[in-house]
This record gives sequence, C-alpha cells and structure tokens, in this order.
Amino acid sequence: MAEQKPMNPLEMVAFVLARQIRDHEVVYIGTGLPMVAAILAKKTHAPNITLVYESGAQDPMPGGMPWSVGGPFTWRKSPVILEMAYSFGQCANGYVDRGFLGFAQIDRFGNINTHLIGGGFHEYKHRLTGSGGNNDLSSLCEQMVLVGIQSPEKFVKKLDFVTSVGHLEGGNTRREAGLPGRGPVAVVSNAAVFDFEPESKKMRIKSLHPGVSKDLCLLASGFEFLVPEGEIPVTEMPSPEVLEILRKDVDPRGVFTKLPGA
Repeated sequence: MAEQKPMNPLEMVAFVLARQIRDHEVVYIGTGLPMVAAILAKKTHAPNITLVYESGAQDPMPGGMPWSVGGPFTWRKSPVILEMAYSFGQCANGYVDRGFLGFAQIDRFGNINTHLIGGGFHEYKHRLTGSGGNNDLSSLCEQMVLVGIQSPEKFVKKLDFVTSVGHLEGGNTRREAGLPGRGPVAVVSNAAVFDFEPESKKMRIKSLHPGVSKDLCLLASGFEFLVPEGEIPVTEMPSPEVLEILRKDVDPRGVFTKLPGA
C-alpha cells in the first residue's frame, strides 16, 4: 500500500461515527457525514446493518456516494421505497435502532438547535434550515448520535431555539414527557466523543481525539462537561486499510470528507 496522506478531521469524524454503529442494527441516515459513516460501517465491521434513508428508501444496493438523502443512489435497487412520513413511522413503532443528527447549537443535555442564531424568533441574526425531520428523529428513535463541529458558539449553555429534543432538562424529564427511546447516547465532535451520565443526563467526555487535551476540549465549549475519573481514553484511530476503504470505496470524490479549499 502506498504511503497515505494524513487523515483530515472530517475523515476522523466519519470513522468515529461509523464505530457507533453495531452490526444488525437498523440505522436512520441523514445527509452528510452520517451517510459516509453508515456506508463505511457496512463495508467494514457491520455488514448486516439496514440503511433507512430519510427520503424513504430502504437498504439500497451499494453504489456511488449520494449527494443527499434525495440522491438517486439512495434508491438503487432498493427493495422498498416509502413516503417520508412512513419512514418516520418506522421510528415511532420502534423499528429503528439508531439515528444521526447534526446541529448548529447543542446544550449539555443533547437538545439541539437548527432554526436560528441570536435574538428572538422574529429578530434573529441568522436563519437556518429549521427542523425538517430532525425533531421526528430525536423524539422517536431508540438511540441518537449527534455530530457537529465543537466551539463555544455551538456548545452553549442555553439554546437560542430548541428544534429537536434530547434529554430536555436532564434526569427523567425526557421519559416524563412521554417520549420513547433512550434519546441521545453519544455526541461526536472534531475534538472528542461524549456520552451522557446515566442519572443527570449531562454530557460527559468519553474519549479525546489524538492530540486533544482535556483542557483544550473544555476550552472549546460554552459549558463544562462532566469528566470521568482517572485517565481519559484516546479515541480509536482507523487502520490504514479502513482509511483506504473510506477514501477509495466510500467517498472517493470527497463529497463530504474533503476539507474546503483542500
């Protein structure tokens, strides 16, 4: 194997997301790095997963990297193509094991904002894409994995708008609200992997990516994470073989894993 270029942060996030997936799971896929992660998982450690795309396609045959959940590769020889409302119904009826969501803002309980930044509902500074199917997934999936770039502007004490629910106000508040499933179980950023402390449901550092210190991770957040006792593990790195699969077989054109300007 020829000498590989160093892995970039987007490739690292895609690999870590893929490692959240377990074999034989039904995985609900949205646009972006979750698509890369799911396809990578299926080509490596989880060949028996079922991919459910937000647009309604069920487990298509492998093809090129879709440019979105509405891209034709998500339907390629798919045995079933449902309307989007029915694909959300799969979540409501417990047929989806794991879903993925990105965010513009996230708080310590895994609630996320994809609506607006700054000001009130009519006086915002930046208007974003809104919910789409995000709140359906966060409310109904058995387990959610959240993914985004880490900074104090994105990891905030209080959301400017609650688009999609995580653990609400922590503790048992999600269950008391009548929402099914476990809610968020992991957050993957470009700095670390987080889980949620079982009782308080506050975000907790699970592992730090190579080269990232605990102090740097805490500095890149607007709230303080829970920190486990003892030495914090280092996030697993992909083997050269897995990185080759990611680059050559999963996203060869760098649709989602190429850095801007690179």
